[in-house]
Amino acid sequence: MNIESVKKLLKEVKNGNVSVDEGAEKLSDLPFKDLGYALIDNHREIRVGYPEVIYCEGKTVEQVKGIIEFMNTRDNNILATRAAREMYEAVKETCPNAYYNELARTITVRKNDMKLTDTYIAVVTAGTSDLPVAEEVAVTAEIFGNRVERISDVGVAGIHRLFSKLDLITGAKVVVAVAGMEGALASVIGGLVDKPVIAVPTSVGYGANFGGLSALLSMLNSCSSGTSVVNIDNGFGAGYLASMINKL
Repeated sequence: MNIESVKKLLKEVKNGNVSVDEGAEKLSDLPFKDLGYALIDNHREIRVGYPEVIYCEGKTVEQVKGIIEFMNTRDNNILATRAAREMYEAVKETCPNAYYNELARTITVRKNDMKLTDTYIAVVTAGTSDLPVAEEVAVTAEIFGNRVERISDVGVAGIHRLFSKLDLITGAKVVVAVAGMEGALASVIGGLVDKPVIAVPTSVGYGANFGGLSALLSMLNSCSSGTSVVNIDNGFGAGYLASMINKL
């Protein structure tokens, strides 16, 4: 439930189109719904502008199914991240309009057709192996109503590939740079554009990459001003922040 839907409900009660008891029933799950194993934060979009998102890793198939089944009774678009296909198959039994993105490992349910932003987010990937994280960025930003441009496989090992896409990158309102290995892509982009850059280190790389730690430290130590860093493989966090910046 968002602030606009609350205002609409209050007006309907005021005008007599909805009874007081019916209005109270619609608001009965605020601020949260207790499912026993999860407290669904129905108040979140009113507080911060975006509805709750489901992180699926560590949850059972039935828990994910139950959470989405309840959230589907509301008017918000639904996003579930780090979801296994078996979770999606279970969700689809009661939510046939659910969609599974195999690459991003996300489940989305679009209940509202949102007008996409005129400005866009550029999601730039160093290598093809980074695409799962980059796609999580893109799916997150898109479900929140953002236009996204995907630019793939333009890492520093062949930097001429990056330069060939520079017009598209510099035209974005915010750039998300997704890279594993030594994570240099974020610093290079940060030195070329006048837009905020969100750096996403990935766990892609050989032994001394330490599961993304080397890329994370490289990005944190970047000398390119205007570059911020999220956690290793945290495509959702980058997509969420990029959406907030894009809509300022």
